[in-house]
Amino acid sequence: MKELGVEVLSISTDSRFSHKIWNEDELSKMVEGGIPFPMLSDQGGRIGRAYGVYDKAAGVDIRGRFLIDPDGIIQAMEVLTPAVGRNPDELIRQIKAFQHVRATGEVTPSGWEPGQATLTPGPDLVGKVWMAWKPE
Repeated sequence: MKELGVEVLSISTDSRFSHKIWNEDELSKMVEGGIPFPMLSDQGGRIGRAYGVYDKAAGVDIRGRFLIDPDGIIQAMEVLTPAVGRNPDELIRQIKAFQHVRATGEVTPSGWEPGQATLTPGPDLVGKVWMAWKPE
């Protein structure tokens, strides 16, 4: 994610010792060199509560993904149960779309990929999105 200029943090209610063992014994076998970003411990769920993903009864943070812009504003979030895996390709697509929008002021239609057409918001676009955006 460094090539996108993005900082990634992994946070769970597990201890830093659990993270170390999990990275060494599991993740390093799935991802060459292990996870290339910090794994932070949220024992007690303070961070999870702030983001609305702490399950008090279970004492764990539910899996959530938050895209936070350079101004500290959450631009996107996704919360999944542990049984459903996340899609890294969709995460990367969204990061690129948010970066494009921030840099240009244009907006990206559904499923937008870099290099595809964008929309320029304004009064001239109202009621005419269907003419400007023609999905294949």
